[in-house]
Amino acid sequence: MIIQVDELVKRYGDVVAVDHLSFEVRRGEILGLLGPNGAGKTTTIRVIMGILQPDEGSVTVLGQPPGRAKGRVGYLPEERGLYRNLKVLDTLIYLAELKGASRKTTQKRAATLLERIGLEDWAGRKVRDLSRGMQQRLQFIASLIHDPDILFLDEPFQSLDPVNTERIKTFITDLHREGKTIVLSTHQMNLVEALCDRILLADRGRAVLYGPLDQIKGEYAPHVVRVRTARIPPDIPGVTAVEPDDGAFNLTLAAGTSPQAVLRALLERDVEVQLFEVAPVPLEDIFVAVVDGEEA
Repeated sequence: MIIQVDELVKRYGDVVAVDHLSFEVRRGEILGLLGPNGAGKTTTIRVIMGILQPDEGSVTVLGQPPGRAKGRVGYLPEERGLYRNLKVLDTLIYLAELKGASRKTTQKRAATLLERIGLEDWAGRKVRDLSRGMQQRLQFIASLIHDPDILFLDEPFQSLDPVNTERIKTFITDLHREGKTIVLSTHQMNLVEALCDRILLADRGRAVLYGPLDQIKGEYAPHVVRVRTARIPPDIPGVTAVEPDDGAFNLTLAAGTSPQAVLRALLERDVEVQLFEVAPVPLEDIFVAVVDGEEA
């Protein structure tokens, strides 16, 4: 495993920010680190980065203690950490050199990355001259200017308009395709669904949901199928309710009834089925249901 977190505990005085949290990050995956405000996400990232020390438990990154592989790790913090009076290009070169990259290599890479995020014309301007959204894009580039193996992205889409949100989303997808390992923390559930392989949902410092995204969505899928047809016979086994819905029908299934069995029963009764689909469940609905359940 690229990252291994085992029974991690981090306290701030009497407040337990991270409470015996355990998870792993596999090579080349995007793990979504999710949770409400105050769930311990940023604290967890900072411990893994070696910025904070754990009070209990163990953390390894690339088989080493936190902080030993700094040159192979990139971090986009939630708050901005740029030098306002430095020029954009100089900022990237300086940050890359701190990670051990050469100036010559960085200059070429910085020019390419700035062009990719639409900031090439701002390379000679000072950071303070950039809008909030531009600074966010610059900080995203700063996190990967040294070509790290692992990226921690804490709210990478904040302050971005829809065009630049899509630009950064595509960039992250390409990094994933290149084999980068990414830990993504964001409140934008639609982007988690589009990008992540697995998720860890934390609440009050503890893991409450953890696993492959597709599997989790399958476990929380409602027992409802949507059928577009002219009629629904009254005697379909396993169907407990039928509700008309904009030219189609939503069929509620009894526990243990599979959608395949319902489709088979419809076809056996010569029902002409134009559309048949399991009603999708948004990740945001799962997030709310799990967190509300924990706080109840």
